[in-house]
Amino acid sequence: MYGQILGIESPWEVTEVELRLDSGEVEVFVARGQSESYRCPECGGPASRHDSRRRRWRHLPTCQYRTILTAAVPRVRCAEHGVLTIGVPWSAPGSRFTALFEALVIDWLGAAGISAVVRLLDLSWDQVSGVMERAVERGLERRGSAPASRVLGVDETLFQKRHEYVTVVADIEGEPRVHQVADGRGKDALSSYYESLPEAELSRIETVAMDMWPAYISATLSCLPDGGDKIAYDKFHLAAHLGGAVDEVRREEHRQLRSLGDDGLTDTRHLWLYHPDRVPEHRWPRFKELIDGTSKTARCWHLKELAMMMWETRDRAEALAIFRGWYSWAIRSRLEPMKRVARMLKAHLDGVLNAIERGVTNARLEGINSVIQWLKKAARGYRNRERFRYAIYFHLGGLDLYPDSLTFHTKP
Repeated sequence: MYGQILGIESPWEVTEVELRLDSGEVEVFVARGQSESYRCPECGGPASRHDSRRRRWRHLPTCQYRTILTAAVPRVRCAEHGVLTIGVPWSAPGSRFTALFEALVIDWLGAAGISAVVRLLDLSWDQVSGVMERAVERGLERRGSAPASRVLGVDETLFQKRHEYVTVVADIEGEPRVHQVADGRGKDALSSYYESLPEAELSRIETVAMDMWPAYISATLSCLPDGGDKIAYDKFHLAAHLGGAVDEVRREEHRQLRSLGDDGLTDTRHLWLYHPDRVPEHRWPRFKELIDGTSKTARCWHLKELAMMMWETRDRAEALAIFRGWYSWAIRSRLEPMKRVARMLKAHLDGVLNAIERGVTNARLEGINSVIQWLKKAARGYRNRERFRYAIYFHLGGLDLYPDSLTFHTKP
């Protein structure tokens, strides 16, 4: 029975099954025929039997009983490669789990954090992490060199609180997929991705959405043909700069007014963040009073809203005309924070217009970053940067993760 349900075939056979009721365990003993010939697992050439090593693998439970496969695995001597351990059809090399059990762990990891999988499957953190790492390595090997796509998104995400970052490169045109996770957020972190691509793949890239981080800009300009025409600055990054200018003006004006005994801007910080179409009904009267006022903050808020009108069109010429009118007003506004943002937008105008014309944002990559932060929280943080990278690839890389030998166990 166990030979059939495990898919054990010649030259392997199930020789014994031992049931231990007191410990709640079933142990299945498997052996390889002594008369069978051997081949080197490295080169496939003929080899002679050297000795054997007893090994054990955890398998899916038999009813409520923990199930273990045990086998004396032969080692062979190859004239070219020396002494090597042969592979077994029910498990991947180096694993202490059967392929089906690894598939179970992979499925659990797709639905729960690593800490939950450790607890529910009675495994150690290192064991679960090992399954994840082997799965990612298989997936990356099957995928080959990191693929390019028409539209890429590039962003950094925080690894730890001490300003340690990783750079994430992802396909944001179709189903978001992470192509690369690199240490830091310097020029090399992005250049290494571009340099890993064949020329044909590199030429497929039409747009790279990013914020205005100089290192990413420099890498794209130096590595991509016509890189300046392919950069698109993320709308939400620019909106954050504009909102920051409004808040900076509000804080300075609030200090000035309070020194004169005027509390008109007290508790208004969050009101200035609203878009007019999304203000809650109970807050509308106060919001309307503020934006219709003559305060510096109100003028700054109107400048922010006018700037965002550029994204209401996909016509480059129309967006440019809106920018020119807005820039003239912003520079004459005597609001220094908004003037700084205006100069920044002018210096990066081509990338802003590229994003508007092509309708590209990093919203999908921000969604990926949200998942990454959930992974950190579910794992109660990552001290090891390599494990953090593996987790990102596992959940967001769109990889084929399952063991090669899985089909051996699932045939009818």
